[in-house]
Order: sequence, then structure tokens, then C-alpha cells
Amino acid sequence: MKEKYIQIISLVLIAFYGLFVVWLYWAEPKTLTEVSAKAKETLETAATKTEVVLGTYEVDKVKFDEGLKAFRADNFVSARDFFARADTEKRDSKTQFYIAYSFYRQGFGKVYNDDELFKQGLEQTNRVIQIDKNFRADDADLKLKTPAELKNEFEEGLKLTADDFNPVKWTRERK
Repeated sequence: MKEKYIQIISLVLIAFYGLFVVWLYWAEPKTLTEVSAKAKETLETAATKTEVVLGTYEVDKVKFDEGLKAFRADNFVSARDFFARADTEKRDSKTQFYIAYSFYRQGFGKVYNDDELFKQGLEQTNRVIQIDKNFRADDADLKLKTPAELKNEFEEGLKLTADDFNPVKWTRERK
């Protein structure tokens, strides 16, 4: 083997070793099992970022379906968790719309709305609008189909008006 090739291979190995040491300081694993878990997490993150750069990023369909199943079972906290794991880069308008809608469904109340959940939902809806301002849901079970409709519901729910004290309001239906 030529001396030139040995030097190149040595430099590559030194570079990888240096990167590994830097990664160890950055990840700060406490045990050997944590080393493998953090390495896996780092590789998954790098792979996702590469997919975004290459334009091949897609939502994890299995996790999205689990989130949709939890959403339809009114388990909104679990649904948001599945949706967040399905769209780690927060780039899919459909997934982000379901997250926002889950805040609406969980925060809706016959007597009063949960303002904290509505504020989070409003932020999430604004994220959907940033991703795709013309998004329209194709799910027949959803009564609100666009981010604009959902945003209006959040904004109206956060306002305190005389209508909030109307007992007839208690018969309203969640959308």
C-alpha cells in the first residue's frame, strides 16, 4: 500500500475520532446504554435534517395514524404527542392542523373555554398558516376545515363578552 493512502486513511480516522470526542462532550451520556440511545437520537436527527435539505421529508405515517386514532378517541394529549413525533420538523400542514385542532377540542367547554389551551392552539394555528395559508382539511369528521376558521374560534373563545354569561350558550356544540 502506498504511503499516501495510509496517510489519508489515518487523517480520516483521526477526524472521526475527534468528532466522536466532541460528540461525547456535547451529548454528555452518563452510562454506556445512554451512549447508544443518544447516538441513535443524533443519527435520526441528522437523517431528518438531510431529508429536509434534499426535499424528501415525509411524515411518519404510522405515528400519524396513531395520533389520528387517539384524536378520534378524544385523547388529545396523546394525539398531540403522536403528531409531534410524526412531524418532528413541524413542516407538514395537515399534522400541524390536527395538533391545533386538538387544542381546540380539549380546551372547549360548555361554560367556559380553557384560555391556556386556546392560546397554545392559536399559536399552533398561526404555524399552520405560515406553512400553508391555503390549507384545507379533507377529513369529513372535522367541522372546521381551514386554519382561518380555527383561528377565528380561538380568538372568539379568548374574548370575554357578555355572551359568555348567556345560559343558552351551554347548549352549544363543539366543532
